Amino acid sequence: MIEQPLTLPCGHTIKNRFIKAAMTEGLATPADNATTAHQVLYKTWAKGGAAVLVSGNIMVDRRYLERAGNVVVEDEQALAQLKAWANETHAGGSELWAQISHPGRQCPRLVSTQPISASDVQLNMIANFGKPRAASLDDINDIVQRFATTAKILKKAGFDGVQIHSAHGYLLSQFLSPITNKRDDEYGGSLENRARLLLRVIKTVRDAVGPDFPIAVKLNSSDFQKGGFSADECIQVVQWLNDANIDLLEVSGGTYEQLEFFQQSDQKVRASTQKREAYFLEYAQNIKKVANMPVMVTGGFRTLDGMESALKNKQTDVIGLARPFCLNPNFPNEMISQSLTQLDDVESTLILGKGFWGPTSSSKSVQALNNQCQAGWYYHQIEQLAQGKSSDENFSPRKALFAHFRKDFSRAIKRKFA
Repeated sequence: MIEQPLTLPCGHTIKNRFIKAAMTEGLATPADNATTAHQVLYKTWAKGGAAVLVSGNIMVDRRYLERAGNVVVEDEQALAQLKAWANETHAGGSELWAQISHPGRQCPRLVSTQPISASDVQLNMIANFGKPRAASLDDINDIVQRFATTAKILKKAGFDGVQIHSAHGYLLSQFLSPITNKRDDEYGGSLENRARLLLRVIKTVRDAVGPDFPIAVKLNSSDFQKGGFSADECIQVVQWLNDANIDLLEVSGGTYEQLEFFQQSDQKVRASTQKREAYFLEYAQNIKKVANMPVMVTGGFRTLDGMESALKNKQTDVIGLARPFCLNPNFPNEMISQSLTQLDDVESTLILGKGFWGPTSSSKSVQALNNQCQAGWYYHQIEQLAQGKSSDENFSPRKALFAHFRKDFSRAIKRKFA
């Protein structure tokens, strides 16, 4: 079943049920443009056989990035580089969808000392993020238009679809969460008000790209924080999304403060969840009961049997994977041919038990270092592939952590003087 095509509500058909979920690449120029490294990386992934590759964060506003090294699309000044990126992905055999995003308060100080958010609630993580200012109504109107402009340019560049990022604590997710949204106007308070920005963005993007261009949304099943965006609220938002004319809903969860998409790998995961493999499958089952659009579950799938079972039982319509692409870019082809039935799970040796930095049962500071080590280690694998090299499973996670910090600092400084 995993090899079967899927026709989306807009009429567009993807060739199979494998989609590479977004992973931030950090490969842009100091001027925030795509590079030949993106072309090499995505052609490598495309040759692996997945139907769709979703890019890492493509930012809609140059003032606010998730990290230095993000691609930014505000205008057509680097259209040629975007076209080359899309063309190389197509040459490899996959579609390229752009994840379009605004980080909100999750914008590091090296990029902006005063980011923008729903309210002025600061993200307190190792003093890396400044206190945000609350978006004015003019700011909100500008944000809505920026998403539409970015989507329209990417369509012109040959990208095959867009994914609007409203998960993991980024700006649209910040508006949804009562923890970060303390507004008392039409964008705060009730869930209907907190969802208003997301729904406006979707409508404006649809108007910009037309009826037959795929639009996906990435949505938290829950923030997994007390007082945050809840599973019940997610169900209600999905019901509103049914009328918003989207083509695919990716189910995820967590924020920078509650990294559920990392921590689900460790020993805290319930045995039943481990048996089902996918981290958010239980939430997706409830979402599927109300969703009119196809659903994609990302995270945790590691066996062909687990993937096929989830599809056959209609728990998901699409299998989303990310980090396995960093280690074996050809695994979709191998699983479709059934020459591979189980992915090697590096986390089983590097995270479970001993962790990247230390035991996962240690203090929160050690857990935070483990998460940063994971990120840095996978950034290193992405950089290897982007240089046309093989992945390096033996690379030291601790070296990866320090390399990650050093490179992010260097990119941010070069960007300031570009």
